[in-house]
Amino acid sequence: MGEDAESPKINHTFLRDYVTEADVISTVEFNQTGDLLATGDKGGRVVIFQRETESKGEAEEAGETGDSGEYNVYSTFQSHEPDFDYLKSLEIEEKINKIRWLPQQNAAHFLLSTNDKTIKLWKVSERDKRPEGYNLKDEEGRLKDISTITSLQVLFSNGHTYHVNSISVNSDGETYLSADDLRINMWHLGITDRSFNIVDIKPANMEDLTEVITAAEFHPHHCHLFVYSSSKGTLRLCDMRASALCDKHTKLFEEPEDPGNRSFFSEIISSVSDVKFSHSGRYLLTRDYLTAKVWDLNMDKGPVETYQVHEYLRSKLCSLYENDCIFDKFECVWNSSDSVIMTGAYNSFFRMFDRETGRGVTLEAWRESSKPRAVLRTRRVYTGGKRRRGDVGVDSLDFTKKILHMAWHPSENIIAIAATNNLYIFQDRVNPDTQTQ
Repeated sequence: MGEDAESPKINHTFLRDYVTEADVISTVEFNQTGDLLATGDKGGRVVIFQRETESKGEAEEAGETGDSGEYNVYSTFQSHEPDFDYLKSLEIEEKINKIRWLPQQNAAHFLLSTNDKTIKLWKVSERDKRPEGYNLKDEEGRLKDISTITSLQVLFSNGHTYHVNSISVNSDGETYLSADDLRINMWHLGITDRSFNIVDIKPANMEDLTEVITAAEFHPHHCHLFVYSSSKGTLRLCDMRASALCDKHTKLFEEPEDPGNRSFFSEIISSVSDVKFSHSGRYLLTRDYLTAKVWDLNMDKGPVETYQVHEYLRSKLCSLYENDCIFDKFECVWNSSDSVIMTGAYNSFFRMFDRETGRGVTLEAWRESSKPRAVLRTRRVYTGGKRRRGDVGVDSLDFTKKILHMAWHPSENIIAIAATNNLYIFQDRVNPDTQTQ
């Protein structure tokens, strides 16, 4: 049957760029070995990727050294479903806010996932890969993937009145914390029906509320220490040995504001969207709207390093406020040696900063980069002076293409970048001592 000349042509470019809200990736996390990578999306799904080990012959054929394999889908499951709070008449989104892996104790893997209200503990294990007596093919005749079983182990509910923004597993391997806008709770992995409140900043009168908790994390080595950040740009280090309720912090980290730079947007852009301890436990890395900062736990007078992520947007804050981009929450991560930090930006750009030299590089996660063995290209945003070929003007930036979520392999130069519904995994395969491709 011939094609109707009058029939409308399908716009394949539109179909390729069309993204349903449920497919947008909302969190990315490597496990402790880096062999597994988990992503959560706004549709409540968790997808786990496993690193396939390349044989020595394949690596040599590709002209590479070392053990470097691709990440392939290992397991996919529905973690959260949309819910409804009948007391408040509010819908509860299924969006996965955070995923955290538990240290591996045996052959099975365990991870925590949370939406705005409910935290779940999942077990991912492998079946015998040589089953007998089963129908091993699906309806289309393809072999079923029956190698992994995902099962819900524990449901931690009714712990939060407000939206959960953080979960962090303690170094003792038995407890974890969860934080919402006004409270931080501590849970034992073996006790599901109750948690212990360790921070409560809710005022007696909500009209007196001046700040909210934006992120919280346990110290990587000392199980009694944790830090939480606020919408006022402050960091509070708390010691659970000093008091059971840590409303009084051990140390307060904040940077005095320059009165000359005060504007209507000052408080909004100073809000800390993410805080991460360094692997050594000596430093804190934070991200606010325009900058990434490194703080020394021994120096609470101000940050020891400040990196301008996209200072050229300062003149655009009014329009960014109008389109709500100014409220975007960018994450930040350390590399394995704490010598390089990474954070996201707009236009599918993300930035890396070398702490020794202070130099930054802008890289782009785009479709051409997803081709096997493609080299990441550096980009530059034109802000004045001599314009180079390939520079992108500030007015040409696409603010719908934002890099909010990312992860760095715990021991190698492998990074995972979430760009809307795409997950990019890049690896420095040339020289293990260099930090960017």
